[in-house]
Amino acid sequence: MEIRLATKSEIPGMIELLKQVGEVHHQIRPDLFRSGAQKYNEAELEEILQDGTRPIFAAVENGKLLGYCFCMIEEVKDNTVLRDVKSLYIDDLCVDEDCRGQGIASKLYACVCDYARSIGCRSVTLNVWCGNDNAMKFYESRGMRPRKIYMEASLEDTEC
Repeated sequence: MEIRLATKSEIPGMIELLKQVGEVHHQIRPDLFRSGAQKYNEAELEEILQDGTRPIFAAVENGKLLGYCFCMIEEVKDNTVLRDVKSLYIDDLCVDEDCRGQGIASKLYACVCDYARSIGCRSVTLNVWCGNDNAMKFYESRGMRPRKIYMEASLEDTEC
């Protein structure tokens, strides 16, 4: 297996994996996520592939996309409250459901961390939906911990 920056030829595989991610989110929060939806379409993926601040790493074997990691370089400069910092945000990490448990996600994550270090990032960040217990365990086992918590109150279920 090779991990490298994704190319346009991986777009069909990315779309299939985006659908898998969409379904995971739909299963966790059907009140928010539509079944069968995907985060990006082909044109948006082509645009992202051209954007140097949004690298996509691909795990490929024998021409098949096994997994990906969409990233975004984020920088804070000259903010009145926050210190100057450069970080790499993981927008989406997915391994094909038929290949899970083979260490592909671990290799993708390690590659992303190495890349982040190489471009001077101080941290790697991401969001995980509550209820996505497998993802939480995976990231926690790699030393990640909560930075902030985004909360909600359903007006249908609570008095507020």
